[in-house]
This record gives sequence, C-alpha cells and structure tokens, in this order.
Amino acid sequence: MKQFTAIIHKESLSTGEAVFVAHCPEIDVTSQGATVDEARANLKEAVEGIFEVASPEEIARRLREGASVAPLEVAT
Repeated sequence: MKQFTAIIHKESLSTGEAVFVAHCPEIDVTSQGATVDEARANLKEAVEGIFEVASPEEIARRLREGASVAPLEVAT
C-alpha cells in the first residue's frame, strides 16, 4: 500500500451547482463528487484504476513522488 496526496476544492458549475474536485498530484489524476467524501472516494478509485490497467511505462511517466501541501503566503 502506498500513500498519496489528495487536494480537494469546491467548484461551481455553470448551473450554480457545487461540486468538489479532487486531484492526486503524484500520479496526475483528477476526479470529482458531490461531497468531499465522495470526491475523495472517487479519486481513490481512479488512482487504483490507473495502477490496475496502466503499463509500467505509463505509471513511471505519470508518477511524481514527493508531492506535499504547504501554506504559501502571497501579498495581495
């Protein structure tokens, strides 16, 4: 088992409906869901799917180890 990063943020669709977008930067996969938990679960399923069907070359091309989430202070 390997641990990856999930970055989840809220977006508004053109209909005004909210959706949560989840991204795994280490393997460059994105998914979404109606809730944070659903977005995380869908992202987990998508990442697992990549490892099930992608060739070793495709995984090596996508894999970016060492991603982290850190605060970034910017003057506005």
